[in-house]
Amino acid sequence: MKTRKLGNSGLEVSALGFGCMGLSFGYGPATDHKEAVKLLHAAVERGVTFFDTAEAYGPFKNEELLGEALAPHRDQLVIATKFGFKEGKPGLGTDSRPERIREVTEAALKRLRTDHIDLLYQHRVDPNIPMEDVAGTVKDLITEGKVKYFGLSEAGVDSIRLAHAVQPVTALQSEYSLWWREPEEEILPLLEELGIGFVPFSPLGKGFLTGTINDRTSFDKTDFRNTVPRFSEENRKANQALVDKLTQIANDKNATPAQIALAWLLAQKSWIVPIPGTTKLHRLEENLGGADITLTDSDLNVIKAALNDIEVQGHRYSADAQKLLGRK
Repeated sequence: MKTRKLGNSGLEVSALGFGCMGLSFGYGPATDHKEAVKLLHAAVERGVTFFDTAEAYGPFKNEELLGEALAPHRDQLVIATKFGFKEGKPGLGTDSRPERIREVTEAALKRLRTDHIDLLYQHRVDPNIPMEDVAGTVKDLITEGKVKYFGLSEAGVDSIRLAHAVQPVTALQSEYSLWWREPEEEILPLLEELGIGFVPFSPLGKGFLTGTINDRTSFDKTDFRNTVPRFSEENRKANQALVDKLTQIANDKNATPAQIALAWLLAQKSWIVPIPGTTKLHRLEENLGGADITLTDSDLNVIKAALNDIEVQGHRYSADAQKLLGRK
């Protein structure tokens, strides 16, 4: 597995990380515990060194899972987790009070069975807490050795600048993929200016870009995609055009749509590290194969032309979830 550095921080990780949320939260029933541990071990064996979790995934169950599964390999890995929601529950709103950040960090250290968190993200910007206070608290935790690097998730330009002035931000985690390209407008130029790495979540469009979902697909009743406008039956049918084009390009490269989608992200910037998630070993192996694909300028131009011709339909979040973005 190739490695990459997240911006100017010096933090080196595998070119593709593992987004662990779906093992415990969000996409239907949690994966069987033993199977989840086996999958995480398989990721380590295949060279993945970057694992992403959060107190909110479960809540708490995902951190506990990683703590158990990754303990034997802890010194060789980079584990990222997050604070920022009341009681670890997104539905209750944000909470980034300094005392809460400390409380979450101490609890996460225990659940992750470690003495430090490699990368600690604010999960969502808290409009009630000055960003300088948030960054200052994490700075203190870094000084104390409990945290190594500071990150933000789904933060806007102003918040990133405010935080970075207090404690250098190592990475921004936000959604970015072939069907959500908003970060290209303001975020990517800012990250390049400041030397901050970028960690795209949902790099496969919450599964849609794999080509395994169509307008007839039904999701488990607990799958949050049931609430996402972009996943309405009508919008899935409309958005199939993008997957069809992706499949065509993949066939020409003897690859899969998922691999092309990941290779495209890796081709955008050398400091971009996508974190696809999966619950299946064969999908893990497929995803990791995306890091071995080099897209030529001609390939990228074909993809660019296709993106310009296709307008993706539907919002990426429900109205309630959108309120939690707190971007500024």
